[in-house]
Order: sequence, then C-alpha cells, then structure tokens
Amino acid sequence: MTLEQNRLRGKLARKRRIVTILWSVAALALPAIFLAYFFVWPVAAMIGRGVTPHEGVEGTWWGPLLEVVLAERTWRLIAQTLGLALGGTIGSIALGLFGAHILSTRSFPGRGVIRAIATIPFVLPTVVVGVAFRALLAENGPLGFLGLDQSMTAVILAMIFFNFSVVVRQVGAVWADLDPRQAEAARTLGASRFRAFWTVTLPALKPSIWSAASLIFLYCSTAYGLMMTLGKPGFGTLETEIYIQTKTFLDLPQAAALSILQLVIVIASLAVSQRARSKSETALRLSQPRLRPLARRDWFPAVVTFATVGSLIIAPLFALVLRSFSTPHGWSLNNYKLLATSSGAGFGGGATPLETLRNSLLTASDAMWITLIAGLPLAWWLSRHARTPAFGRAQKIVDAAVMLPVGVSGVTIGFGFIVSLQIAFPDLARSGTLVPFAQAVVALPVVVRMIIPILRSVDPKLREAAATLGASPLRVALTVDGPMVARGIGFAAGLSFAIALGEFGATSFLASPDFQTLPVTIVRLMGRPGADNYGMGMAASVILALVAATAMGLCEWLAERSTRAAKLASTSARRGAVTRSVTSNTAQED
Repeated sequence: MTLEQNRLRGKLARKRRIVTILWSVAALALPAIFLAYFFVWPVAAMIGRGVTPHEGVEGTWWGPLLEVVLAERTWRLIAQTLGLALGGTIGSIALGLFGAHILSTRSFPGRGVIRAIATIPFVLPTVVVGVAFRALLAENGPLGFLGLDQSMTAVILAMIFFNFSVVVRQVGAVWADLDPRQAEAARTLGASRFRAFWTVTLPALKPSIWSAASLIFLYCSTAYGLMMTLGKPGFGTLETEIYIQTKTFLDLPQAAALSILQLVIVIASLAVSQRARSKSETALRLSQPRLRPLARRDWFPAVVTFATVGSLIIAPLFALVLRSFSTPHGWSLNNYKLLATSSGAGFGGGATPLETLRNSLLTASDAMWITLIAGLPLAWWLSRHARTPAFGRAQKIVDAAVMLPVGVSGVTIGFGFIVSLQIAFPDLARSGTLVPFAQAVVALPVVVRMIIPILRSVDPKLREAAATLGASPLRVALTVDGPMVARGIGFAAGLSFAIALGEFGATSFLASPDFQTLPVTIVRLMGRPGADNYGMGMAASVILALVAATAMGLCEWLAERSTRAAKLASTSARRGAVTRSVTSNTAQED
C-alpha cells in the first residue's frame, strides 16, 4: 500500500469519525437537554432539600436525613412498604408459575383468548384497577362478604392483577424454549413429576424467575395509585406519606428525606433486577418451542390459572362496569350523566369529570409527542452498531442514564418538580403546563426500550444495498428502516399515550385546583362519602379504561396501515432503483 493510499485512508477515517460525532451530538442534544431539565434537576433539588438543615437551624448536611431515618414512624412505613411489595411479589410468582406452564407450554381451545385477557392490565391505569377492586370487594359488592374492602389483602390482590402476566410472559418465554427431554430423562430414571420439575426444570427457570421477581418487587414498592384507592386510612407507605407531608402538612424537608429513602429502595430493586436479568442470559439447552396438548395430569395448574384469570382479572373489571350503572334508585345511566354536569358532592364547585377528561387527553397527547421527539433519536443512536470500543462504552453509559427514570417513582419525580420547576415557574405550575413533561419522563424509558430492538433487527446489508443502488441516506431510512420501525413507533406512541393518560404519581403532586386530570379526579371522588361520588368514580374509571384501551388499539391499527404503506413504498423504491441501475449500465455499454 502506497503512502498516498495510507494518507487517503486516514483522511476518510477521520472524516467518518467527525460525521459520527456530529450525528451523535445531533441525536443526543435534545434528549440530553430534556432529561437534564426535567429529571436531573428535579431529583437533585429533591435530594438537596432532604439533606439541607431546616431554615434557621444549624447542623450537618446529614442531620435532617438522619433524623427522619431514626424516627420510629419511618421504620414502620418502610416495613409496611416492603411487606406489601413482598406479598405482591410472592403471590404473583406463585400464581404466575402455574400460568406460565399452562399458557406457554400447553395448547387448548381458548388459549389465545386467555393470554389476551392476561395482558389487559398492561393498558389499565392503576387508579382504574384500584377502583375495580373496590367495586368487587366493597360491602355491597359481589365479594363484600369476605370483608376485604380497603384491606392490605385487597392491595396485594390488585398487585397480583398487574404482575401475573409479567411472570407468564417472562418465565413462560424461557419455559417454552426449554428442551423437555431433560425432564423426560429424569422421569425415565424413576423421578416423580414433582422431583423432575424441582431438580431439572426449576434450576433452568431460576434466573428468569429472579428477574421477574425483582421487577415485580420494584413495581409493587411503587404502587402509589393502588394505595390511594384501596388502602386503609392510617395504613400508609413511603409514597403516601410523602404526599401527605407535601400536600397536607407542607413539610417539604420531611417529604424530601422520605423521598430519598424511597429512592434508595427502588434503585436497590432495580439493581437486583438488572443483575438477575444478566444472569438469565446464561446458556441453556433449548429447543424449538412446541406446544403439547393439555393433559389430565395438568388439571391442578390449569384450575389455578383459570381461577386466577377469572377471579383476579375478569371479575374486578366486570364488577366495575356493573357498579357504574348502579344507583340508590336502581340501574340507570345517571352516574355517567353526572360526569358532565357535576363536580361531585361536597367539593364546592370546580371542573366536572368530563372536563378533567379533556385535560387528561390534552396532557397525554402532549406527553406522547414529547416522548417520541426525545425518544426516537435516542433509540436510533443507541441501536447503531458500535464500530469502536469508545462508541460502545458511550452507548452503555447513555443507555444506563436513560433507564434512570425507571428507578425513580412518579411520586419522587412529582415532588422533585415541586421543589425545582414549580418554585422557579409558579405560573406554569398553576396552568398544568408541567404535567405532560413529568408524564413524558415516566414514559421515555419504556418507549426507548421498545424501539431499540426493532431498529437493531434491520439487516445492515439492506441499507448498504439500497445505498449502492443510489438511494440517499434519507431514502434509505424511509424505504428500509421505515417498514420495520413503523409498527413499533405506532405501538410506542399508543403505549406512551396510555401511560401518560393514567399516570397518577407525579400528576397528583402537580395538579392544581385550576387544572385536574381524570385519574386525580377519580381518587378525589372515591375519597369522599356519598352515593353520587362513589357512582361517578366508578363511571369515570370505566371511561378512563375505555379511552386507554381505544388509544392502544387505534395506534396499533394505524401502525399496521403505515407498515403496509411503507412496504409498498419500499418495494416501489427498490424496483425503481434497480430499473435506474439497469438503465445506467445499458447506457454505459452503449
């Protein structure tokens, strides 16, 4: 290789590095500004408020935090928070393992329907689920004779409602791929079915079980919406206490110190989840997934699975819809009519639930666009193939930073907004402008995680082939990446809209008397006595659930249409590129 060729090669490499840096800066600039302004600043302000001595009181920086940590009430709140999370986790794993076995390794009529029903909790706001269990377990409800209304058992059952499908999906995916011949060999050697499961199947499933358990524990320890709708007065968790200290007693230093403790618990759960997830990637003896017919010996796990789906998923939702039509004078649509004409009994006026639904739709739409605008370039950059070790390390650092909001509950984010942005911009706080930004912070990691695998699934050779045929980078993105990404973006848009629509943790802190969202209104109605308030809360929950489910379905439908259109455009573009290439070659030969 000549000196001139080496010089040209080095020049091209430097140019490629400069282009990579410029594209990286362009892709990361907006997401970095968004996270710095609406996540890092609020959380840092919250931590600073928690470790700063009270005004006029001298002391060390750790004094206020230590005072809260040593308080007896704090340890009681921590014990109650961890106890509920542990109960929800154990219940979800215990019932979910039966569901994973039946729904992932067995075939039977209606299997697809039951799996679809098990995914319903993914699109339901926590407030709706809490109200649904109130409808089922209330004294005059179908299961009121059990005496579980506003009990901790009710909260744990609602946690299982949300997390049953997590176990079915996560553990079931591994279980379906396991080679059944190993367990069959153990049975051939004389082991019972239970012993074969305990010594062969369970060890192979342990990493995925631990991963699911740590993730469920994280979800259960931040079940703020369930506690606000189902919890018993006087029995709180760290999150409910943060809300009380902020909104009732206006004790921001106390609330900040509690937020730091809650943040430590959540980050520890997230760290365990990440460690368990990495262990779940160890090599296993797998086979092609093959469903076996449901046999007579599967009767016990089948009964447990069907009973769980029927009693913990279908029954609460059915009770919610039924109770929304119930009034003291019989069955009618009066509860739904009141949503447009009344703000509730004993509230002294204010916005009607229908007006707060409008606020929810507007803020959810804004949050969806904010999430997509910040998330798409971020996902594109994270999905790029790392050509150098430095670029790979940078991707890992950015990926970890993007996932930080997962380790911070909505309550902590909402409180952080209060001690930072709301103090700096009080007019924005009163108008509700800050609400969609807080909701977007909550939804951003989910959307990025959803889009990255889709972008990585695009074969780089397709891009290279399109570029060789003369397509510009923009045309390559539209005709090659477009068909693959269109459906993922549509589903991500629907999911971010549904998350923002039902978000309650951060919104409950930021909602003002002049600007309420429907989830906040539902909790307000359910917290006041009166038949009209109760009925309106039920009806509003049904409306919120229908809107969230409709949004997800509509985005999925639009994504399917855009995928078909993009595929047609891609086919047309490729044919055109081939035609131009053939024409060009013919002209050159002539």
